[in-house]
Amino acid sequence: MRKIGTVLAMIVIGLGANLLAHHSFSTEYDGTKTFSVKGTVSKVEWTNPHVRFYVDVADASGKVMTWNMELASPSALARNGWTSRTLKVGDQVAVEGYAAKVAPDRGNARSVVTSDGRSLFGGAGDDNAPAK
Repeated sequence: MRKIGTVLAMIVIGLGANLLAHHSFSTEYDGTKTFSVKGTVSKVEWTNPHVRFYVDVADASGKVMTWNMELASPSALARNGWTSRTLKVGDQVAVEGYAAKVAPDRGNARSVVTSDGRSLFGGAGDDNAPAK
């Protein structure tokens, strides 16, 4: 019986570490490397555990790169004034945040400014991201 308890405890501890790693900002993003882009929203995914939106950004030569932006959860965004209709395909936005460690076209969006001047915070406040 004691052996089963030990095995169960090891499983629970192992799963807990995986959950923390998944929700750790520093696992995917570099808190010392910021980005700022302007472009057109091409897709919005209002789903758990994190809302995502995609922004088509043209470089100086006109080549378009689609950025994959991560936000907080839908409930955390709602507390910051967001709704599932805040961003729509075709909207012009300016986005600032933290760059991904590996993917050059991925970011954790902290500030989103819409074409009508609304400025929205994209984090949760408890996501371990560096404070601005």
